Amino acid sequence: MSTVDHSGRRIRVAILDDHEMLLDSMSSWIHANAPDFHLTLSAHTWLELVHSENFPTELVLIDFQLREQISIEARVRTCRAAGAKVIVISGLDTREARQRALDAGSSAFLSKALSMSEIMNEARAIMGAPRGSRSSHDWRPPPGAAPAAPPRPKLSAGETKALKLYVSGYSTTDVALRMNVQYETAKTYIRRVREKYAKVDRPASKKAELIRRAAEDGYLE
Repeated sequence: MSTVDHSGRRIRVAILDDHEMLLDSMSSWIHANAPDFHLTLSAHTWLELVHSENFPTELVLIDFQLREQISIEARVRTCRAAGAKVIVISGLDTREARQRALDAGSSAFLSKALSMSEIMNEARAIMGAPRGSRSSHDWRPPPGAAPAAPPRPKLSAGETKALKLYVSGYSTTDVALRMNVQYETAKTYIRRVREKYAKVDRPASKKAELIRRAAEDGYLE
């Protein structure tokens, strides 16, 4: 019988890769060989990842070279702000790409030339889990149909700017500094954003919920 970590806890992991065959291959490998990981989310696009009710996970594996416009820095910072650790995986193993990913806050930058066994052992080291073995999971594919556009609250210019900075990974203190306003002003902007989303029945009290709302309304693009 295969074993998991000492507590029996499984690490919730998501994968973002726009190459369908590679995404399926990675997902299948985790399914068959990593019992200590629970693949809760597998996404082809950035918005599909952050829209999912399973986001954030504890760990996100992100392909560096997505065909979408949003930068690797924004992707990594958003996942980190939501509480997830990030491993960037890339076929473009250059010093510049590596530095960009690490400077944005990713825990590791790994080459796609590595085996999945090597990648997941690196993930275990990052998550503080024992190097482990073989496996199962209960991942289900994301729904195919796009949801109808939700009601969008009207935000002021200040609220919009504060929201964009906050969901990109900046603290309230950093938001205040970048906007050149007092800390309490920045805090008020973010509180008003949360309240306006609540009024249109789109919860945003938790940071992960606020990130999801921002993604839905195009503030992360």
